[in-house]
Amino acid sequence: MSNARGIFLNAVLAGAVSLALCAGCQTESKQKPAASKATLTARETLDIATEAYIFGYPLVKMDLTRQVMTNVRFPEGMSAPPGQFARIRTFPSASNREITTPSADTLYTAVWLDVAKEPWVLSIPDTQDRYCLFPMLDGWSTVFEAPGKRTTGTGPQKYAITGPGWKGKLPAGLKECKSSTSMVWVIGRVSCTGTSDDYAAAHAIQDECSAVPLSAYGKPYAPQPGSVDPAIDMATPVREQLKQMNVGAFFNRLALLMKDNPPGHADGPILKRMARLGIVPGQPFDINKFNGAEVQSLLAVPEAALIKMKGWFKDGAKAGDSIVQNGWTLTLKTGHYGTDYIQRALIAAIGLGASLPQDTFYAISIADAAGEPYSGNFRYVMHFPPGQIPSVNASWSLTMYDADYFFVENALARYSLGSRNDLKLKGDGSLDIYIQRHPTGAGLESNWLPAAEEKFILMLRFYWPKDTMLNSSWKIPPVKRGD
Repeated sequence: MSNARGIFLNAVLAGAVSLALCAGCQTESKQKPAASKATLTARETLDIATEAYIFGYPLVKMDLTRQVMTNVRFPEGMSAPPGQFARIRTFPSASNREITTPSADTLYTAVWLDVAKEPWVLSIPDTQDRYCLFPMLDGWSTVFEAPGKRTTGTGPQKYAITGPGWKGKLPAGLKECKSSTSMVWVIGRVSCTGTSDDYAAAHAIQDECSAVPLSAYGKPYAPQPGSVDPAIDMATPVREQLKQMNVGAFFNRLALLMKDNPPGHADGPILKRMARLGIVPGQPFDINKFNGAEVQSLLAVPEAALIKMKGWFKDGAKAGDSIVQNGWTLTLKTGHYGTDYIQRALIAAIGLGASLPQDTFYAISIADAAGEPYSGNFRYVMHFPPGQIPSVNASWSLTMYDADYFFVENALARYSLGSRNDLKLKGDGSLDIYIQRHPTGAGLESNWLPAAEEKFILMLRFYWPKDTMLNSSWKIPPVKRGD
């Protein structure tokens, strides 16, 4: 299972996009001097700094992602200026090589907000009983509100998203959603079948989603074009830029971000340890205050932290943070993390923007029931016994990806199969999905998921799963070679 875990780390599970980031971080001369660091051994420096890197990884990645996704003048694809919605209009085709692990289930409708100066009002229209989800994430990637069909129904809704320390009176009809950070990411998902008629209906819902500052609520409001910073690297994926970021720049950025995006009360113990290194909220971090041995320890921190995060899939399974069953790897601990900093960092690394498992969760498999990697040279069957078809309130799907996590070109333009398809059950109520490169025999095509020519990867998505799935009393069945 070690290979499965390693490859799983490269997947983007909650619709996060491979984005670019800015590698540097400037500090202002008028800021307060950093706290004096305590005398530490090289070992202590490495241990505390590695812990601090893991702790701060989600906040830094969120900020870099926000910076890149909003570095445009007008909404375009998954990008839009701050305070404006980015609306994905169609599912990607197999020829699209920009977004890894694309979804053919929901259309993304997302907006980045800065609630430091004033609240923002989010308006969601009547979704006509359609499954939609609009989770609100703070700067630490924690879901603090999750409006949607599961929690708040499908009628029209209005929310005032307020920032840390905000006090005031809101207009009637607005529900306050309090963010602990100034940075907020609302990641809307609108269920869609992909037909022309359903696209039109989903687009109508997307178009009625809006966000306005509280000072403009109830008044005519036209958002201004965004500003583009040419210094921002728009070509290199965020995860790669994070790997390359100078450790001093990382900790400096983290320290400054924590001023407007404060850690929680429960984070007090780790903040005390970080202060020993001079990593203090709102104060610049100066790596030049360390001696040669300490600097060498700090330079080893990013790699040490990433290795620890990758290893958490093995250790996390023991702790219950991840689950391995029948060749599938999944986690049910997303969205809320408390002080489980390594789980939070791991999810930020592989699937920034993950929802609560009650709303959606994912499972991935790169090998069959015998532990052999999937190959288009063979035929496979995924068998769901009677009464064991995934139990969800919304929908579920099984998606085919090639070795690079993109859709697989096929004559049917069929990239996934699931509850929204006209699947044929057997006489006993069981379900077989046929996973193979070549067409199935007569009468089986409705249950055929076309496979890649060579290696491929499978992903299951579950939207609004029932309790039997969340408490693991239902197990994902294995995928077996049919020949």
